[in-house]
Amino acid sequence: MAAPGYGKQSAPEQLPRSATDFAHLPAREAYLASLIDHLPDGAAMDVKTLAVLQPHYGQMACRTALTRLSTAGHLRRVRERLSSTDCRWVFHTYFSRTPRSDAWWNHFLATGGTNDSGDASTPADPDPPDERTPVRNHTPLPSAAYAALAGLGLADPRLALSAADCTALEPLAAEWFARGTTPALFTIALTNGLPPDIHSPAAFTRRRLIDKLPPERPRPPQTTRIPECTTCRTPCRPHALLGGLCRTCHGTPAPPPPRPGALPPAAVHRHAAHVRAALRRNSASSPPAYA
Repeated sequence: MAAPGYGKQSAPEQLPRSATDFAHLPAREAYLASLIDHLPDGAAMDVKTLAVLQPHYGQMACRTALTRLSTAGHLRRVRERLSSTDCRWVFHTYFSRTPRSDAWWNHFLATGGTNDSGDASTPADPDPPDERTPVRNHTPLPSAAYAALAGLGLADPRLALSAADCTALEPLAAEWFARGTTPALFTIALTNGLPPDIHSPAAFTRRRLIDKLPPERPRPPQTTRIPECTTCRTPCRPHALLGGLCRTCHGTPAPPPPRPGALPPAAVHRHAAHVRAALRRNSASSPPAYA
């Protein structure tokens, strides 16, 4: 395992593991990709460790394989700042068994969430059921707020609520969970110190939901992620990476910067034509030279 904050991190929304996951790769890259895929999150996957974990390839071969896995869309190297007030950085190598496009990686690294850009590599919707397939009941599961309200009666019969009561009180309870309350703390806060008799559980619960609403907690700052070139580890902007590689390592030269005051080609041709015409006039008007 790598030191805390380093090592492999699995990308989300991967297809189920199969025998053909890396069939599109050369033999060496497919072998090492399968090895990395079976490593747990947080495991070291630098070239030295990969060379030790298997007997077939050395450090240089592993380095080249990681570069090719990056260009094939299977991994990205990222450095992340712990918080806006902490100057420490951690380094992750995100690995995806399912190959991803540059657009998918850029979206994931920018948001830290799932991809909604329509990448063809994401799992497809299941086939529609035919006449021989029984249709399952797709009733949505209740929210955490609704489930917590429905469970109050189990914790204390004096707060037994009906389905209509839970639906009406669900927005108030949802605000509790939005402020970081857990189901256990919610139940304790609503059932602690109840009076002997409660004539209207719904009205009593509504009053407690309003009066005991917990304070808003400050949200943690967003993590700062900076992608790195897989080969040279140079920090780059996401759009500057091609297959996870900078332009130098990818072999794509950067366009030369325009020279200040440079003339367009058409203007250069016009000036050259004027110079040649002036030279011809001067040559025709000058007297011949005699020895």
